[in-house]
Amino acid sequence: MNPSHGEVKENIELFDFSADFEPKDEENADFVSVVIPVYKEEANIPLVVREVSKVLEAGKYSYELILVDDNSQDGSVEQLKKLQQEGLPVCMIVRKNQRGLSSAVIEGFKRAKGSVLVCMDADLSHPPKTLPELIKAVLEEQADFAIGSRYVEGAAIEKDSSIFRRLSGKIARLMALPFTKAKDPVSGFFALKKQTFLSSAYLNPIGSKIGLELIVKCGCRNIKEIPIFFSDRKSGSSKLNFKEQLRYIQHIKRLFDYKYGNLAKFFQFCIVGATGAVVDLTSYNIFMSFMPIETARIIAIITAMTWNFEMNRRFTFSYGKHRHWLKQYFGFVCCCSIGAVVNWFVSMSLSRNFEFWSEHLTLAAAVGILCGTLFNFLLNRFWVYRKKD
Repeated sequence: MNPSHGEVKENIELFDFSADFEPKDEENADFVSVVIPVYKEEANIPLVVREVSKVLEAGKYSYELILVDDNSQDGSVEQLKKLQQEGLPVCMIVRKNQRGLSSAVIEGFKRAKGSVLVCMDADLSHPPKTLPELIKAVLEEQADFAIGSRYVEGAAIEKDSSIFRRLSGKIARLMALPFTKAKDPVSGFFALKKQTFLSSAYLNPIGSKIGLELIVKCGCRNIKEIPIFFSDRKSGSSKLNFKEQLRYIQHIKRLFDYKYGNLAKFFQFCIVGATGAVVDLTSYNIFMSFMPIETARIIAIITAMTWNFEMNRRFTFSYGKHRHWLKQYFGFVCCCSIGAVVNWFVSMSLSRNFEFWSEHLTLAAAVGILCGTLFNFLLNRFWVYRKKD
């Protein structure tokens, strides 16, 4: 195979191993595309490419390796050219103005020619020898999503793995429980069919947990976990940091919104409301220390209302945060006022007209709060922060 240098297109540079090779689906039902996201992995690239190639050739698979590089500029391209000269079926996509592991994997999957897609890390923490089991599980339809799992029976993690990595992994798995029963849904080592990937809804992951995104949005129900020995990287530094953890929280929010819709929005709206109550009481105690309590109460309410508005604008209804701020704020205040009236009306109606509720005034007030909050949410969701086509 003669390596060819592709053209720069849409800020992507393609170093392809064979421009004229196009496998036919009917003749290559077991053709495998292994996508490996890389960034500053110059030392690991030759190791992982040779190891993966050795395993797949031993299993007599037709395959290609696609490296997706976020413009490392560390010698990775030079390493690729050496591997191509050895006749290995490997190519590299260099993304000029885009970053992120998840989007890199999606880019690789879109350009993959195989009927089976595999994702794995470049640092050899994922054992290449497990590839045949992952591929077999998908090809033989034992599963529509096969995971190289660190947490099923028979799996193990290298003892030298840091406490931070172990703890963050446990928290990440707990946060994924509302979406799947898989024990390692955040693993970056997995396989699925190309047609399963193409059936996915709009993909918009942030961070590195692309496997969880695909499980949810490809509607994967039949998941098989294959035990692996997860080892520390052979060279280079880990990309896992606090910023990546924050991205994962944002990713979880997106998946909640996707799967649970308005129920997820209402839950977030209530959480923001709870934080607003804290802001209200805290600011009230601060202001009344140096001004009349009537004035302090008004300012505290306005402060809390402004806090709730901004938090909902940034998080609960984040799709609307680029619209006119003042107009949205006015609408939010109107909704809160109407919600307050509904709250008062419901609690007073129950307390004045029904014997049970007249004996349980606090409970009647709680029902009023719930109704006022629900009414407030609906007005904000479908008026102030309504989605535009």
